[in-house]
Amino acid sequence: MEFYKKVEEIAGKDQRYQVDVYEFVMQALLFTQKQLKREGHLTARELLEGIRELGLNLYGPMVKTVFNSWGVKTTADFGEIVFNMVENGLMGKTENDSRGDFQGVYDFDEVFDVKDRFRLDG
Repeated sequence: MEFYKKVEEIAGKDQRYQVDVYEFVMQALLFTQKQLKREGHLTARELLEGIRELGLNLYGPMVKTVFNSWGVKTTADFGEIVFNMVENGLMGKTENDSRGDFQGVYDFDEVFDVKDRFRLDG
């Protein structure tokens, strides 16, 4: 419950991003830790790869549309969200972590071009 209360406060202060994206990022963190079989800190690149994979798993060909509806259009947006969470005690960071680590890691148009992954004709 505390998580959702803090997320509501964050979204109230930074209205660029919808509340749902914060829950998704936390789910992506746990998903990625499980995939990598470890707990604790992830690099920006590791988390972003987990975000990509979980997004495709959950939303399929609609993943980019869902992210865009949450206000997320680039990997840098995920960095802003992560650091909003860090600044509000919902996630941690090392002294070497920065928002810049999330910039330009991948292009949404390239990694979420799902035409070849999902066939609607059965």
